[in-house]
Amino acid sequence: MDNITEKIELWMDDLTHNALEPDSELKAFSKPLVGFAIGDDELFYFIKNDIGPNFYWHPKDAFETAFPDEKVTPGELTVIAWVLPQTEQTRLAHRKAVDKPSIEWSKARHYGEIVNENLRRYVVDLYLQAGYQACAPVLLPQWTRTESSKYGFASSWSERHAAHVCGLGTFGVSDGLITPVGKAIRVGSVIVRKRYTPTQRTYQHHNEWCLYHSTGKCLVCKRRCPTQAISTSGHDKIRCKEFIRNVTAVYVEEEQLGFRVNSCGFCQTKTPCENQNPTDKVKRKRSA
Repeated sequence: MDNITEKIELWMDDLTHNALEPDSELKAFSKPLVGFAIGDDELFYFIKNDIGPNFYWHPKDAFETAFPDEKVTPGELTVIAWVLPQTEQTRLAHRKAVDKPSIEWSKARHYGEIVNENLRRYVVDLYLQAGYQACAPVLLPQWTRTESSKYGFASSWSERHAAHVCGLGTFGVSDGLITPVGKAIRVGSVIVRKRYTPTQRTYQHHNEWCLYHSTGKCLVCKRRCPTQAISTSGHDKIRCKEFIRNVTAVYVEEEQLGFRVNSCGFCQTKTPCENQNPTDKVKRKRSA
């Protein structure tokens, strides 16, 4: 099981696992990125206390929810997170969209998340078959959406925050995770009772790769948002949710797929952080 990254990559490279929609010849996602963090990483404790100590799961909480008869120390656990980049075709199609999502993006949002769910199950099953206890927090029946007194809409476990601890990216002004392959992504994670070498975090701050936070400039995602839910103050989750529920989800049902999908993603495309860490370019210019 030491080649778990390769196993994830091979699974995702199989079109039968990673199709944009059933029977499609197009992939839902490009090659994944995989990162690791030990359960006793101090960031997991900080995130739990920052978001909601009464409801947000530390990796130990999630693991013992999945295995209630087990008692573990956080250092026995590894969180494995992955980033699934949107394909170039999906990104190009969505760049052209203005106030309603492209059908490619809607398919990736719906069928792509099914791909992500199946990947979670695949990784968990690999470990269980090899004799290691593992779980996917967001697939546990106890996982729930709730509300943080500090941040509003929240949940028991955040895939983006898990990926952040695993060295895969930092947050933008729109709350999206900016990774080495950009922000047009889906994210997943599992927890396994096995220690791996943690992925080194190449950042010091949670928003370090956002051009606005690092240079004071950009805000392309703000201009891209059809409902003005992004500002220098951050992401208005209520305004964002209302637009998706009342406008784009309805559009997907009536004009695209025949059922509702929470499709939006305008802040993830046609931005400097769409498919890269934009601060790398800034650093190269400064060092030239």
